[in-house]
Amino acid sequence: MCVSPTNHRILILLSKKKKNPSPCCGGLQCRGRSTLSSNVVGHAPSLSIACYSSSSSSSMLQLLFLLAAHHFLVSGFPISSTTAPPSSSGLAAVMDGKRVAAEIRSELRDQVSQMTTAPTTIIPGLAVILVGDRRDSQTYVNMKKKACAEIGIVSYGYDFASDVSQEEILRCVEECNANPRIHGILVQLPLPPHIAEEVILQTIDPEKDVDGLHPVNVAQLCSTHTHEQQQGCWNNWNWNNLSNVPFPIPCTPQGCIELLDRYGVDIEGKHAVVLGRSNLVGVPVALLLMHRHATVTVAHSRTTNIDEVVRRADILICAVGQPGLVRKEWLKPHDGGGAVVIDVGINAVDDDTNPKGYRLVGDVDYEECQHVASLITPVPGGVGPMTIAMLMRNTVNACRRSNNSSSSSHESTTVPTQNKKKANNEDK
Repeated sequence: MCVSPTNHRILILLSKKKKNPSPCCGGLQCRGRSTLSSNVVGHAPSLSIACYSSSSSSSMLQLLFLLAAHHFLVSGFPISSTTAPPSSSGLAAVMDGKRVAAEIRSELRDQVSQMTTAPTTIIPGLAVILVGDRRDSQTYVNMKKKACAEIGIVSYGYDFASDVSQEEILRCVEECNANPRIHGILVQLPLPPHIAEEVILQTIDPEKDVDGLHPVNVAQLCSTHTHEQQQGCWNNWNWNNLSNVPFPIPCTPQGCIELLDRYGVDIEGKHAVVLGRSNLVGVPVALLLMHRHATVTVAHSRTTNIDEVVRRADILICAVGQPGLVRKEWLKPHDGGGAVVIDVGINAVDDDTNPKGYRLVGDVDYEECQHVASLITPVPGGVGPMTIAMLMRNTVNACRRSNNSSSSSHESTTVPTQNKKKANNEDK
C-alpha cells in the first residue's frame, strides 16, 4: 500500500505471488500506487481497492476488507472500490464510463439537493431545443432529459418541425436567454441545412452555453495565461478542477479528462496524441491536455506516418469517425508501459447477427488494442455516458454562477406550472 501525502485516494493492487511472500500480507504481494490528486472535483478523500488476482479467495477478501476498514477508522475516508482485470490475462483495464457517469450524477444530485434546500433556493433549468424528427437526435434528447430528472434539473423541451424558419429558432433562443429560470441552453445538432448552426449557437448567452461552443467560451479555453498565472493574476484558473473554471467547457472533451482523472492517470509531462481536429472534440481536448501540462500532438487525415506518431503516445484520444482505424500495431508496446486509450468515436457497422442489423464500434479496434493498451474505453459505454454527465455538470455550474451573480436581485425561483407556448413538455 502506497500513500502519497498530496493525494487522497489510495489504490491497493494485490496479486498472487508464487514465492517469497511478504510476511505482512499473508502470502500476497502488495503493489500500491496512489491515484487521483486531491484537487479533482467532486472527489471526497477515498480508498480505492483493485484486486489483481487470478482467482478470488476468502483470505484475499478478508485482507482487503481489513485494510479498508482500518484505513477508514484511522482517517475517516469513505471507501470506494475499483475493479481491475486479472494481471495474468494481459488485457487492458477497462475505463467504465457508465459507472463513472453514474457516480457524477449522484454527486450532482447531492449538490442540487443542497441548492434547493438552502435559504436562497434555486433550481437548475436546462432548455433543450430539438428541430426535426431525426431518431438519433430524439434519442439523445430523451437521454439528457432522463439525466435531468435523475439529478433534479428542470428540463424545458422546445420541439420544432424540420421546416421551421431560422428566425423562429432565434426567437426561441432569445426567449431562453431572457428567462431567469433557464440556466443552460442546448441546441441539439445537427440542424436542417437551411438553418445556420453558427448563427444559432452565437445567439446563445455565453453564460448559458452549456455545450461550450460559443466563440467567447472557445476563446477563453484557448487562453493559457501561463505567465499571468505565475504572477497570480485574476484568471489563475485551476485546470485540475474543471468545475471551478468560470465558463462552460465542451462536454465530450471535459468527459475525456474526467475519465483520466478518475482512473488516476497522471497527465502532466506525458505525450498525448489527439487523433482528429474537430471543433467539437479534437481541438478543445488538445487545449485541455495542454492546460494540464501534457505535450500534445494533434494528428489528422493529412498527417504523414500517422501510425508512428500514435505509437509515441502515452495517452491517445481518438475522434475521427472511422471504425477500427487504430490497430494494435499503432500503440506503444505493452512492455513499454502501454498507452491509455480513450475512444470517442461511435460508428454503426453492419452486423447480421444483431437484431438491429448493425452494431456500434469505435475508432479503435478494441479487440486488438485491449491486448496492448494499459487502459482503454469501450464503445459503447465509455465516453458517451460521460458527455451527458458533463452536460449536467455544466448546467449545475451555470446555475450556481447565475445565483452568485444575481443573489442581490431576489428573483423568484418557483418552478412554473406551465411553460411558454413553444415548450411541448417540461420534465420535473
